[in-house]
Amino acid sequence: MSWRAAVVTFPGSNCDRDMAVALERASGTPALRVWHGDSDLPERLDFIALPGGFSYGDYLRSGAMAANSPIMRAVKREAERGVPVLGVCNGFQVIAEAGLLPGALMRNAGQTFICRTADLTVDNTESVFTRGYEQGASIRIPVAHHDGNYFADADTLDRLEGEGRVAFRYGENYNGSQRAIAGILNESGNVLGMMPHPERAVDPAHGGTDGLVLFESAVKALAEA
Repeated sequence: MSWRAAVVTFPGSNCDRDMAVALERASGTPALRVWHGDSDLPERLDFIALPGGFSYGDYLRSGAMAANSPIMRAVKREAERGVPVLGVCNGFQVIAEAGLLPGALMRNAGQTFICRTADLTVDNTESVFTRGYEQGASIRIPVAHHDGNYFADADTLDRLEGEGRVAFRYGENYNGSQRAIAGILNESGNVLGMMPHPERAVDPAHGGTDGLVLFESAVKALAEA
């Protein structure tokens, strides 16, 4: 199977290598690396990942400046074409600011940086990212963020829940996110934004491999397609 995944690096990204390692572990193929200032993505991509970090130092709003980087125009085009796009932590903030997902990521309710392993509940098992999990399963994925408080208006939240687009919820709502939302999908199910870091849970040395399932799910979906 041919697998072509790309990891986008912004000024201030610090989880891009972790993401590339996770993708290679799941697929056996090294991920392609893309700089935010590039205007085009590599051809024939099967997966695009926007990693965690502090793009542009989180000035203005987290992810706001990165959302206007040249490469994001290409990311949007590929997402509209159906290519899976994963935004983790700062990557979630970027794709939300870019309009690929609804809502916004605000300062944590406790006004403090949270760094710990979080218990999550899997709400959706139908997407390319989540089909490897069991519905309602409890998984453990690390979190590390200061602006991870997911906010959207009530109508948007109702729509996300009604359409089954909440991918993950926090078992304990550390950051004050509306309805304990930890990750959401777009209408087509090919864009996932999540604050927890699945790329930090792909090796037993990490304390668990619950995050590896997400990447393996995407690789398997391509093989089946």
